[in-house]
Amino acid sequence: MDKNRVEAALKGVMHPVREQDVISLGLIEDIKIEEGKVRLKLVFPSPDPLASSIKKSCEEAIRSAFPGEDFKIAIMELVRERKIEKRLNLELGQEAIQHVGHIIAISSGKGGVGKSTVAVNLAVALAKEGYRVGLTDADVYGPSVPKMTGTEDEKPMVEDSSGKDMIIPIEKYGIKWMSIGYFSPPSQPLIWRGPMASNALKQMILQVQWGELDFLLIDLPPGTGDIHISLVHDIPLSGAIIVSTPQAVALADVEKGVNMFRQKDINKPILGLVENMAWFTPEELPDNKYYIFGKDGGKDMAAKFDIPLLGQIPLVQSIRESGDNGEPVTLSDSNRPDTIAFTKLARNIIKQLE
Repeated sequence: MDKNRVEAALKGVMHPVREQDVISLGLIEDIKIEEGKVRLKLVFPSPDPLASSIKKSCEEAIRSAFPGEDFKIAIMELVRERKIEKRLNLELGQEAIQHVGHIIAISSGKGGVGKSTVAVNLAVALAKEGYRVGLTDADVYGPSVPKMTGTEDEKPMVEDSSGKDMIIPIEKYGIKWMSIGYFSPPSQPLIWRGPMASNALKQMILQVQWGELDFLLIDLPPGTGDIHISLVHDIPLSGAIIVSTPQAVALADVEKGVNMFRQKDINKPILGLVENMAWFTPEELPDNKYYIFGKDGGKDMAAKFDIPLLGQIPLVQSIRESGDNGEPVTLSDSNRPDTIAFTKLARNIIKQLE
């Protein structure tokens, strides 16, 4: 084992966004080989949401370079100039969102209520109303927007803007999309602690060249943890939308979401509640409603917390099928009950903002 062979192996590790190897980018420092262990530093100029993925790739490359040998690998991740980068990120954020009219967070107290489905179809509905729309998929642990929009194979470009690297969002259906899913293989889980995930989320918003938008939707991760608090505290939200199903177990978490946005340190307006899967409507019986998760649970909860009920979205098979096919159902015929529901939702949100 020697340093030159380690460096040669690491030259095969490419940064997914910058499209250069980690050696050429100067990310590798202090390679040492001692007592059956390879030590090195992986140094980033600013917090990088792909740090964990790159570190794993470095470990695999080194292992492959020395097949059959028994040794350990210790890679230390570092970020230089944190104070300077914090100032630069502020400037980046101002530049990225200075031409965005309204930033709206789509939130849910728990997973499985269809929050991302609502977010994607709301984006399409707003675009069909003639507005310029962007959506960032902030669910770093389970990004689903690439699948729902048929953009899994897309790879955002990075452009140098006044000395700053800005990510160019993916455009499809007249909407600008951004997701951590574009930078990480679907089969590879992102194992991040809170601060690292928070930094990644902010980059998905503040380091993207959005251009001029009327609406920027942020599809938040489910729950009400420190990631959410950090994000909504630092991003100038116009308001938040809470998504829930009518059943009691989901509605119990609505209160947590409401209280989070109403915290003194956050104090962001809640535009209203969306009751998803409000009833089941078979395609062959479009006028029938079956309340399989309970009736009017979201409506009652909205009244309890004195927030508007923005919409009731039916449980229709075509919504799931369209999402799986990468073509949001709201793109379809405007006379369908599901499309009508999302169109009403978009118009009610516009009224709330007005």
